[in-house]
Amino acid sequence: MTTFQVPERMNFAAVSPQVFNAVLALDAAAREGLDPVLLELVQIRASQLNRCAYCIDYHTADARRAGETEERMHQLSAWEESSLYTGKERAALALTEAVTLLPGGVPDPVYEAAARHFEEKELAQLIALVLTVNAWNRMNVTTRKTPGTP
Repeated sequence: MTTFQVPERMNFAAVSPQVFNAVLALDAAAREGLDPVLLELVQIRASQLNRCAYCIDYHTADARRAGETEERMHQLSAWEESSLYTGKERAALALTEAVTLLPGGVPDPVYEAAARHFEEKELAQLIALVLTVNAWNRMNVTTRKTPGTP
């Protein structure tokens, strides 16, 4: 199989370390108190929506280390049709999609479902996590960071 290497446009971390480190700090703060498996599912799903190959690869590896199964990761792009996810995970994934896509805001039913499954502080952490993974996705897609690049 022949692979196609997309040329990276820029090494963002080297060019703008202050911004890169600020996003790293936000990322670390957003992760506090969230279940490691849920955290990775959310980051994979946002990365799928944003078509960020680097982040999909990165978070899939992290999900495996956190104990996530291959079957659940394979079905993640069709989570709504899958029976493999808990109500809490489904609420988090729906919120992830709404915040990532912002088709017309985050619908009340989506927010309310998440609020039923997450305490307020945990919900704030989840929202911050989605914001952060979207920042990473946009940074990496724009600069063409691909799996295998440092």
